[in-house]
Amino acid sequence: MTGNATFRHSDTAVLSVTAVDAPIVKTSAEFDEVIGDSYGRNGLRPGMLAKLAGISERRWWHEDQSFVDGAVQAAQEALAQAGVDADRVGLLINTSVSREHLEPSIAVSVHHALGLPSACLNFDLTNACLGFVNGMQLAATMIDGGQIDYALVVCGEGSRVPQERTLERLSGPDATAQDIVSQFATLTLGSGAAAMLLGRASEHPEGHRVVGGVTRAATEHHELCVGDFTEMRTDAQGLLVAGMGLAGALWRDAAQEFDWQEMDRYIVHQVSQVHTTKTAEALGIDLERIPLTFPTYGNVGPAAVAITLAKEADSLERGDRVLMMGIGSGLNMTCVEIDW
Repeated sequence: MTGNATFRHSDTAVLSVTAVDAPIVKTSAEFDEVIGDSYGRNGLRPGMLAKLAGISERRWWHEDQSFVDGAVQAAQEALAQAGVDADRVGLLINTSVSREHLEPSIAVSVHHALGLPSACLNFDLTNACLGFVNGMQLAATMIDGGQIDYALVVCGEGSRVPQERTLERLSGPDATAQDIVSQFATLTLGSGAAAMLLGRASEHPEGHRVVGGVTRAATEHHELCVGDFTEMRTDAQGLLVAGMGLAGALWRDAAQEFDWQEMDRYIVHQVSQVHTTKTAEALGIDLERIPLTFPTYGNVGPAAVAITLAKEADSLERGDRVLMMGIGSGLNMTCVEIDW
């Protein structure tokens, strides 16, 4: 069957959403200075990160910090903000792309640090930059199904190591223009963490109800963006075209189930100025209703949508309609509506 998969939630609400900033600011001008000789040798001009991507800064953790520490802090703040004890959490989903090892899961470190109960199911869920939204969807399904009362979805991302290694490669005497272009996306990444606590809407009238949404796959494009522990190589133009095609198809079919043309806020995955502008144009949505975090935080992977929502939360009013929108390399896209 082709088209979208549609899902609706009956009794799940967002109780809190928090963001933790990595402490070290790294400017695009600093990156340009490191690889300046390679730019000149290959006939390229510095400034692409700021001018083309619209990213002037991103953040790094300190060397003795881990993105896991950020995820733990964000989760602690989410629990405190909602006034829910850790021993009541029945599910922890870590959605980080970043990882320091292949096993065990990142979730077990977060579970241990938070002191969550032994009955709390915990695991990693990874789906490129779409992971956090998928984690929300799965958590809401389990809450609606009566399996759990509360769920924590967390994500911590660290871009320092891949960016340091990429800068070292691109500043070398053998770096070509193709190397710079194909690894450009690695330099747009950022570090940070986010967490969301979800619970029963019927027991938390102060919460923000998760309405439902749609998801759609276009996995024929799975080779356009491939990353590992040290770098990410991207066909930027191909990814943009394929992503807009996927978004347009999802949006067209979603109109049969949802009226999303006039949302109060669109919380989109934060990639670049080009991607944001093209998304708004392709879907016919008001660019003024899309808050931006990428200019000073970069692309913080799956944490980006939650970070953006957390920073926007104080400006939202009761009854506002919010749409979380994510596209993950592969390609997959999911939209989730929240009745704030």
